[in-house]
Amino acid sequence: MRPEPVERDARGIIDPEAGLTRFRIDRYAPSASVARFVDRYWVAAWNLTGREPYTQRVLAHPVVNVVFTAGTATVHGPATEVTPRRLEGEGWALGVMFRPAGFRPFLGRPMVGIADAALPVAEVFDGEEFPGEPGPLMAAVDRILSERLPGGRHPAEGTRDLVERVAADPTVVGVAALAEREGVGVRLLQRRFADHVGLGPKTVIRRYRLYEAAERARRGAVPDWGRLAAELGFSDQSHLTREFTSVIGVPPARYAARGRSGGRAAG
Repeated sequence: MRPEPVERDARGIIDPEAGLTRFRIDRYAPSASVARFVDRYWVAAWNLTGREPYTQRVLAHPVVNVVFTAGTATVHGPATEVTPRRLEGEGWALGVMFRPAGFRPFLGRPMVGIADAALPVAEVFDGEEFPGEPGPLMAAVDRILSERLPGGRHPAEGTRDLVERVAADPTVVGVAALAEREGVGVRLLQRRFADHVGLGPKTVIRRYRLYEAAERARRGAVPDWGRLAAELGFSDQSHLTREFTSVIGVPPARYAARGRSGGRAAG
C-alpha cells in the first residue's frame, strides 16, 4: 500500500506548513516481504543555499528510524521527547521508518536499551555496504532487510499489531483498559512494550493521542477543545492544554492558528 503523502498525514512533524516551505518529503512503500517490519521509506531534500538554516522539530513515532545522509548512517531509537533537526545548505536524507516493534528482530535484544539513543548502522548491520544516492540506497536497504527477515513469525509481530490497533483507535486512552481488552495483565503488557517497542504503553498511547490533537488542531474547523480532551482521555481541557503545551511548545489553540496561517503566527 502506498504511504499517505505528508500533506495528508503530518503526524510527528511539528508545524508542517512552515517546514514544508523549506524541505520536501517523499514517501515510498517497502517491498511486500519487508513490509512485515517497515512502514515506509522517506526521502527529505532541501536547498537552503542563500537562506537561513532551519530547525525542524519532530515528535517521532514510537518506532526506530534508520537515517542515511551524505556520509552518515544512524539508527535512531524510539524517542521520548521532541527532537530538533537542523537543515542548512543543500542536502538530502533517506529514512527507513520501521513499524512499531518492527526493529526488534533485527536488533536482537530488548528495544528499551536503545530508547533515545543513536547508533552507527554498522552496530546492527555489520559488514553491509550501502550506496551513496537515495534511489540505489533505498533498493539496497530493502534487499538487505529482506535477506535478514526472520523465517517464522516473531513474537514482536504480535506487539506490532497491538500498537497499530492503538494508533488507529482514538478511544484507547488507558493502559489498564488496553490490557483488559487484549486479555493480558498490565505488567506483562509493560514488559512486552519494553522488550519489543522500547517505550512504555502509557507513553505510546499518549503519543498517538497527541498526534490526534495536533492533526485536528491544524486541519479544518477549530475543534471543541473540551470535547476533544474528553475523547482523547484527558481529564479536562486544561489537562489537554498543559500536556500539549509541554510537548509541542505552544497551546493547542495557538498551534491551530499557526497552522492555518502557514506557520507564521507568533509564538
